[in-house]
Amino acid sequence: MFTGLVSELGEIIDIKKGESFAIVTINAPKLIAEIASGDSIAVNGVCLTATEVSGTHFAADVMIQTLSMTSLSQIAVGSRVNLELAAQLNARMGGHLVQGHVDGVATVMGLTPGENWAKFEIQVPGHLSKYIVNQGSICLDGVSLTVGEISDENDVVTVWLIPETLERTNLSTKSPNDLINVEVDVLAKYVERLINKGMNS
Repeated sequence: MFTGLVSELGEIIDIKKGESFAIVTINAPKLIAEIASGDSIAVNGVCLTATEVSGTHFAADVMIQTLSMTSLSQIAVGSRVNLELAAQLNARMGGHLVQGHVDGVATVMGLTPGENWAKFEIQVPGHLSKYIVNQGSICLDGVSLTVGEISDENDVVTVWLIPETLERTNLSTKSPNDLINVEVDVLAKYVERLINKGMNS
């Protein structure tokens, strides 16, 4: 379980691809002292397991299916990735409950700078828009954000990024047509299932 508050911008330093999986090595000098083999780490919002820790970097296995179904399909050596360690229950919880289970991949429409913020627009898959509400929570590439607007006509979601978010995450590097991982609020999915089960019982 995560909170969507990015702890460090890591850098991909190696990718080895096999037939059914890939080994990704990520440099994370700030977090490395807190990472041990077997730990869960959110990488651009995707929950991965550290398989090896050495120096200032760690390695993680990624199934080919995960690469193809998330924005990790676009990473390359030198890519910056949002990193977050698993949440601790004895600490304050900022952000919102994030599982690290990507629900779909959205397309970046644009990032428009402003004086004290930036307008960030993405187009989400149609089947996910029903889980997104104005002022609700959404997780984009592992970053917990508040929905500013959602258009039901074209499934475009608008969020507003403050300077700290732009500085501490890789969202400032996004360009139109880039892919971005989306995890909707899990509470919405629970409510939907409860209602559906209730209607069918």
